[in-house]
Amino acid sequence: MVATKKKSDLPLVPESILKRRHDLDDMARKRAASAPPAVRAGNKTKGGKKAVYVKKPEAFISQARSRRNNDIRYKRVLKKGMQKRASNKKEVATKELEEEGETTTVTYQSNSVDAPMVFVIRIRDHTGTPKTVRRALSRLRLRNVHEGVFVRYDEGHRKLLHLVEPWVVYGPPSKAVVEDMITRRGFGRVDGKRVSLSDNTVIEDNLGEQNIICVEDLVHELYTVGDSFSQVTSFLWPFRLADTKSHFERKTLKLKDGKDYGDRGEAINDYVKQVL
Repeated sequence: MVATKKKSDLPLVPESILKRRHDLDDMARKRAASAPPAVRAGNKTKGGKKAVYVKKPEAFISQARSRRNNDIRYKRVLKKGMQKRASNKKEVATKELEEEGETTTVTYQSNSVDAPMVFVIRIRDHTGTPKTVRRALSRLRLRNVHEGVFVRYDEGHRKLLHLVEPWVVYGPPSKAVVEDMITRRGFGRVDGKRVSLSDNTVIEDNLGEQNIICVEDLVHELYTVGDSFSQVTSFLWPFRLADTKSHFERKTLKLKDGKDYGDRGEAINDYVKQVL
């Protein structure tokens, strides 16, 4: 009886090929050890060098034309004031709300007339923005896009908002929205640093002289525009909010905001809830 040998399931590899694989793996390890640290592909190339971006001449022409038109508008509004969009009367608009399958019509004030305070959000970046508008936005502490601040709505600030209206969205928020913003996105300025308002001790140490010791006092002072309104707004760091459209919608789908800007009135509450 002849014994049968079991054949191995793994194929046999010549020793010369195994040595070559070992040498290649050793070279790859040494190359990886001596390579520069990894960098983001969005800013630099794989070799670590800065990426080169080519800007077309049409982009320069478009930005220069936009900057010139915006400068002309700024000077016209500064001299003559708002001629069409501004109004000294309360304007009422309607909107439809769906609750449990039923649609109800709700009326609201569509402008900020007679409002003691407004919340201002910057919605456009510096592209095509003249220096005059940038200085006006800096006076409002809106140096970056998607930042928001509380502003006393007097004649001086109203004219300033008219000058920069295409760059901002503003309106009087409700007390619930003010409280929601401070609890979720509130930060204070302490020694020039951005500090979270997670502890009432931060508020008491900086605003205790104005009898403001907690978040509730902060909300009450902002909503009622009390005597310490200026100190509170100076203490609060500009709110950093989200964009209404995603990066995919703006870059790939090329969706833009259009002419939906300026005074929103009480509709600012829905806008703030969208960007929180």
